[in-house]
Amino acid sequence: MTATWQALRDLRPDVLEDAGDAWHAVSGRSGADRVRVDRLMTARLRETQDSRSAAAALARLQRLSRNYQYLHTECGLIRTTLNALAADLAVPQRQLRQALDEAAELRFTVHEDGSVSFPAATAATLAGDAPTPGGHARGDARLPLDRAPDLSGTPPAVRPLNPNAEKAQALADRIARAVRAAADIDRKYAATLDRLRAAKGLDVTAATLADAARDTAGVRAAAGRHLGDGIPADRSPAELKAWWDGLPEEQRREYLDIAPDLIGGLDGIPAAARDEANRNHLPVLIDELARRHDDDSRTKLEALRMIQDRLREPSVPPMYLLGIGDEGNGRAIISYGNPDTSRNVSAYVPGLGTKLDGDFVEDTMKRARDTAVGAQRVDPSSASIIWLGYDAPQLADVMTEGDARRGAPAYNQFMAGLDATNTHNDPHLTAIGHSYGSFTVGTAAKQSGGIPGVDDVILLGSPGVGVERAEDLGVDESHVFVGAADNDLVTRAPTKSEMAFAGPVGSLFYGDAVDRGNDDNYFGKDPASEAFGAQRFKVDPGPPFAGVSASEGMQLGLMDAHSQYFDPELDLESTENIARIVGGRPSEITKEERR
Repeated sequence: MTATWQALRDLRPDVLEDAGDAWHAVSGRSGADRVRVDRLMTARLRETQDSRSAAAALARLQRLSRNYQYLHTECGLIRTTLNALAADLAVPQRQLRQALDEAAELRFTVHEDGSVSFPAATAATLAGDAPTPGGHARGDARLPLDRAPDLSGTPPAVRPLNPNAEKAQALADRIARAVRAAADIDRKYAATLDRLRAAKGLDVTAATLADAARDTAGVRAAAGRHLGDGIPADRSPAELKAWWDGLPEEQRREYLDIAPDLIGGLDGIPAAARDEANRNHLPVLIDELARRHDDDSRTKLEALRMIQDRLREPSVPPMYLLGIGDEGNGRAIISYGNPDTSRNVSAYVPGLGTKLDGDFVEDTMKRARDTAVGAQRVDPSSASIIWLGYDAPQLADVMTEGDARRGAPAYNQFMAGLDATNTHNDPHLTAIGHSYGSFTVGTAAKQSGGIPGVDDVILLGSPGVGVERAEDLGVDESHVFVGAADNDLVTRAPTKSEMAFAGPVGSLFYGDAVDRGNDDNYFGKDPASEAFGAQRFKVDPGPPFAGVSASEGMQLGLMDAHSQYFDPELDLESTENIARIVGGRPSEITKEERR
């Protein structure tokens, strides 16, 4: 765009938007073609053929898929850039037109160079003083209105006072600023669009796709305000759901392609959209962590790459990536099964020592998958989620309440989102807390209104949940279920006074630690106790620990009893009971006497 006020005045943002829509159409067709290649051609060939020629054909289909992926991404980036350019140029254009309208009303003349001529002031205007001559004001885009210089040509000491001079100067400065702002916007977006050119003889490789990720970051840097300003992130999950549903399809696509990190973590956005956004953001996050060289970043990077590998593999039930991030100890929210279309949905909060690392991917994610598999045998319309949406305590922090207090509001927000996006009129939601995660669930239940939409609560290996009775968790006590292995020392956690006397480990073995004659745990009443009032279901007692010292117990795997509740190979009865509750048939659990 030529940097003149006439060009800015006559600019048609709708032409840019129409061009953006055309690029969007190409992007959409490319995305649809990629899906057809992957699902109808590649998947079928892989399932039905096993030969050298089939392998060669698969390689070509994968190349075609990458080409379509690249086209889909780059064309979408051009569309977003053009729309953002139109939106950003509309601001200085509006400012210019307002200045021109005011000049016309005052009968000032705006010249081709942006200067403004003003008429002489009459004697009547000056209340009897002698008339003052007209003049010519030139704009200065660098100064605000109250500091604009007067360029009428008359020295201040002898210049007669003409009220038109100040008005003309202000208008000239506004016109100059609008033109300057438009020129800056034009240069910024021209550079962004120039970077979106593909090399001739396109062969999309992994390096090309990495360039596409950098292109996305570049467009995001240029169009970030255009995208971010439109997201009502402070709204409730139900309101966010209504906002998302009300967007045109092309605008939803823009967010998913260009600003996935802004959408992927919003509770109230449908699961399929969150999954796509987070899958799009994952390579960017991996690239950012790969540039760092501290141990924490390397640990998270390993986990993210492992998650990425699992997302690329066929999964039954299918995986949905509902959240991902590197803040704190790392964030990952993964559903096995679609939580929006499933009638039964559980969300499991892990506890002590959980963070975004290899163990999380290998072990903690498997717990959610095993729960989903078991629940789907009870009712095929079931999904299970691992929710690492908070910083679980690491060792010394396990005896403090801060992590649970900070995590509880985020968990409730997430559960409200599940309730808002589920397509069933009254979905069956189950909150599951393991270890310290059970205290986080209990803390969430104590908040005003309790855990949104929850029907059942499962507490596993719990050191207490911060309440004295099951009915204090916001549901009827008959809907609170407890799994507590006899040899799980965490379920017999010492009280705070015992902890103060003997220390974190020693107190477990202080006196008769496992039969000390009370039903109090560190975080309140023992959930497996008669006094608490929950339903206790049968679990395997776990490896025995009687007659060993604390150090010997740790070496012999004393904590194994605390970690096997979800594992069907180690504790089939526990996993089946969890599945019955999550799957909506809690009356079929096998019960165990309370303590």
